[in-house]
Amino acid sequence: MSPVRRAQFEIPVVREEIEASGRMYRYALVRRDLCDTPDWLRARMGLGDRGQVLHLVCVHYADNNPYQYEDRWINLAALPNAADVDFSETSPNEWLVETVPFSDAEISFSATASDEVLASHLGCAVGNPLFLAERSTWWRGEPITYVRMVFQRGHRMTTRF
Repeated sequence: MSPVRRAQFEIPVVREEIEASGRMYRYALVRRDLCDTPDWLRARMGLGDRGQVLHLVCVHYADNNPYQYEDRWINLAALPNAADVDFSETSPNEWLVETVPFSDAEISFSATASDEVLASHLGCAVGNPLFLAERSTWWRGEPITYVRMVFQRGHRMTTRF
């Protein structure tokens, strides 16, 4: 029988990733909404009929060039204190990594074509191919967050374990 092979991924703090490459980091909160959990997110995360989520959209910059578009949903049943966080100075990525552990994660990687929204935030043309990573995390069965991260053309993700 062959040994089980696993890839391990750390959840990187985008600011640290950019600064480690010698570039200047900047962050902008584009949108912050407290809303009822959409049906598609309930189904995806196994949320059932639980109340509200915090929806955040932000852009991370490296040397003032768009680096990552982050579209994130936080389950307020699991993290009610997230509703009180401003997120105008600290990104949800960094806050979550510092605030809550995760026991399970699902990560998907794919390509996507830039639409008008992505093109406006990432400074590219509509239809450009972009790198897309989607990640869901849970803590002991409790859904924590779902995030859709879209990176500039040519982005490369490397992991070592």
